[in-house]
Amino acid sequence: MIEFIYNTNWQVPQEEQYSHWLNRIVVKEGHVVGELTYQFETDERVLEVNLEHLNHDFYTDIITFDHVQGNMVFGDIFISVDRVEDNATKFDCSMEEEMKRVMAHGLLHLLGYKDDTPEEKKVMRKKEEECIKMFHVEQ
Repeated sequence: MIEFIYNTNWQVPQEEQYSHWLNRIVVKEGHVVGELTYQFETDERVLEVNLEHLNHDFYTDIITFDHVQGNMVFGDIFISVDRVEDNATKFDCSMEEEMKRVMAHGLLHLLGYKDDTPEEKKVMRKKEEECIKMFHVEQ
């Protein structure tokens, strides 16, 4: 089950289409969706979560809490809509494209991908692009 929780004015435009897309990413990677929650928040709320749970005192676009059990994907993903909007402007792309990238990024973390080293970051970016391309592909 994939759930979207909104604590900002922004909302996923077509929840069913996004759920289908996210589920296909999980299946493509050889996993099954257990429970996956995306929470869309303000900068301030994501900062609070970052401080409270990770002891990080900085803004970020996404925080992923991994509760994966074997090949069953369980996780909570907090997304700062404010950061995504700023990043879309910074990277000269649409808000929708940047949101897809961030949503895929959090999910990829749950699927075992890391981005700590330059090589891991390169692999993560490639996987994000593959995920975004999958959005309009019907299965």
